[in-house]
Amino acid sequence: MRGVNSMAVSATLHCLTGCAIGEIAGLMIGTAAGLANGWTIALSVVLAFFFGYTLSTLPLIKAGLGVGAALSVVLAADTLSIATMEVVDNLVMAVIPGAMDAGLVNVVFWIGMMISLTAAFFAAYPVNRYLLQRGKGHALLHQHHHHDTGPVTGARRFIPSLPTPTLVAVLVAFMLGGLVVSIADELETEPAGGGHAAASTGGTASRLPSTPTSTSGEDLAAAGS
Repeated sequence: MRGVNSMAVSATLHCLTGCAIGEIAGLMIGTAAGLANGWTIALSVVLAFFFGYTLSTLPLIKAGLGVGAALSVVLAADTLSIATMEVVDNLVMAVIPGAMDAGLVNVVFWIGMMISLTAAFFAAYPVNRYLLQRGKGHALLHQHHHHDTGPVTGARRFIPSLPTPTLVAVLVAFMLGGLVVSIADELETEPAGGGHAAASTGGTASRLPSTPTSTSGEDLAAAGS
């Protein structure tokens, strides 16, 4: 049971990294281009499937499978998991106020991404576990990963090996970096905004007409009588 659980965690993280790369890229492109939420979500979903399939296909090609055979295995192994992640991820991002409309240098954007990807992981984990118990899903990929095809030769030598822990570490570091930059930008903007407001208030006050304080002689005589 522990073996199935650990494999399910590894399979879910593997799918999540590809989905996260596509999601972040799609949201960054969508927000930078000013696309409507619907187009941004569609772009994110397409890129999530693309990167998710790519990260699973490359190791199979390096192991000796042809592109067509590798894609057929990956489509059978990853489609349900990626689809589950995409539905949950985009629903959560749509529900978080301002997350879809936030700019790239915005705390809401990065916190929203972290929350939505975490929710997607917990939603896809039982799916991957169910598939593994029945010899489907990432169990199909493991069959080819552990199959000895001899030394890697030709162009396959140049296909990079991207372990899941490394991808997860890079992804987490990237998102934390985006969050830190957003926080620093907000801290820098607030004092500048306050100083500008104070200067504006002072400038307005200096332009107000002064109240005359001198008193004419006629007024003094009228006051004396």
